[in-house]
Amino acid sequence: MGEKIEITCCGRTRTYPSGITLESVSKDFMGDYSGSIILAKYNKKLRELSRRVKHSANVEFITTGEKTGHQTYVRTATMVLARAVSDVSGDHGPKQVIIEYSLGPGIYCRLSGVTAPDQALLQKIRRRMDELVSMDIPITKRTISTDEAIKIFHNANLQDKENLFRYRRASKVNIYSLDGFEDYNYGYMAPSTGYVRLYELYPYDDGFVLQLPSMSLPDQLAPFTPSAKLFSVLKQSVRWGEMLDVSTIGDLNDVIARGEMDQLVLVQEALQEKNIAQIAQQIVRENKRVVLIAGPSSSGKTTFSHRLSVQLRAHGKKPHPIPVDDYFVDREKTPLDAFGKPDFECLGALNVELFNEHMSSLLRGEQIELPSFNFVTGKSEFKGDFLQIGPEDILVIEGIHGLNDDLTYSLHKGSKFKIYISALTQLNLDEHNRIPTTDGRLIRRIVRDVATRGSSCARTIAMWDSVRRGEEANIFPYQENADAMFNSALIYELAILKLYAEPHLFGIGQDQSGYDEAKRLLKFLDYFLGMTSDVIPPNSILREFIGGSCFKI
Repeated sequence: MGEKIEITCCGRTRTYPSGITLESVSKDFMGDYSGSIILAKYNKKLRELSRRVKHSANVEFITTGEKTGHQTYVRTATMVLARAVSDVSGDHGPKQVIIEYSLGPGIYCRLSGVTAPDQALLQKIRRRMDELVSMDIPITKRTISTDEAIKIFHNANLQDKENLFRYRRASKVNIYSLDGFEDYNYGYMAPSTGYVRLYELYPYDDGFVLQLPSMSLPDQLAPFTPSAKLFSVLKQSVRWGEMLDVSTIGDLNDVIARGEMDQLVLVQEALQEKNIAQIAQQIVRENKRVVLIAGPSSSGKTTFSHRLSVQLRAHGKKPHPIPVDDYFVDREKTPLDAFGKPDFECLGALNVELFNEHMSSLLRGEQIELPSFNFVTGKSEFKGDFLQIGPEDILVIEGIHGLNDDLTYSLHKGSKFKIYISALTQLNLDEHNRIPTTDGRLIRRIVRDVATRGSSCARTIAMWDSVRRGEEANIFPYQENADAMFNSALIYELAILKLYAEPHLFGIGQDQSGYDEAKRLLKFLDYFLGMTSDVIPPNSILREFIGGSCFKI
């Protein structure tokens, strides 16, 4: 009789043969979870369900309704898509799919060698995906040397992957295989194709959207609702990357290795400044008096508002930047979210009445005393900062709720100009692995919070899910209402942020709740060659996070 082990999950302990897969164990506990299980924590360590376990342990299962589980679903779906595209390719068909960026719960993709796929081609790919899913083909993992991985991807003509691994410090690489189709996937995978049950393909622009469930509703396919303005900004960012010959991490590492970072920084900053100048020109042309700048956390709203103000001054206007964050209620008065934690992202976290009273008074030409929020003490303070504006002056207001008219209920709609800003990362790891925009913003916030807001790296990571829920509720539903959009991501920034973030991420111990996320981010940053910040100009949005800004931040 074989050796037995005990697995404890959800307060119950069951006996299994040693060497059983976590997938097999999960079937006994499906009723204890409200969503579809896709990953596991084995003695608090993340593991794929295909993992065989030989020792007794405590196990928690992760569903597709959780961040890591949802990412695993998306990653597995893109591998099924890549295999399907490879299978349907003929002599004149697409050779591979290129994963571009997310559009809500969907992912925008292009096909190499195809200008715009028609419905017939997408139906053919979809049918092949259906076949792969119905066959429930195992997705296996093997570990090979980095040099061998480079050879495999060179022979497969996957140049982005080949270049990525030329800068890989680790000597080993995990390669996933789907019935002979090999690929590198950044992160965990489901054990088989059968886990990808919900998906659809929609033609869009020059490519198509792989539509998937959202994390909040993981068991139903989200409707496809195109975000035309957001897509336009993302597409422009990709064109910038192509113009600079930097579309992937490998491309960026090439620039750093050649010693050409100075030129890249100057051109990228000039492109952003040109964009800001165009927005300022539109504001002046439309004679707006209130500019509202909104976007998710760590988008660089404060620096953008200052740089926009400079451009407005160049048009003869006198702008007055006002951060909505200074109107936070005292921390003990902050409303609680559904989990009983302070909800700093909701509108109720702001003193909306005082804000409207102040803005209306300013527009009437009256003098007010502006508050200042102390993020260390969690208190609102008044330090004698008085303001009075003239009839031609412009209020430049930045905060996450700027696109929501409930924030500015007392101000005339015709006086407002709304700007949506976000750090929409244009870099990809390679052809099939995109960099989530949220990762770039989280790294920005970790660096800034430690330096200026008295918050540890572990606390920032612990708060991030709440921040993201707040963004989903309070920002993203309003983004298409913006009069202008601005992408604050800098194509080079993660090479700089790497040197600031790594020490704080390494400081999170294995017994702390943010350890898994810190470990994931460290692995991600390891793909980048690091660069010092000497070449970053003082007015750069990046300075808001690493320090040294010429603006009062």
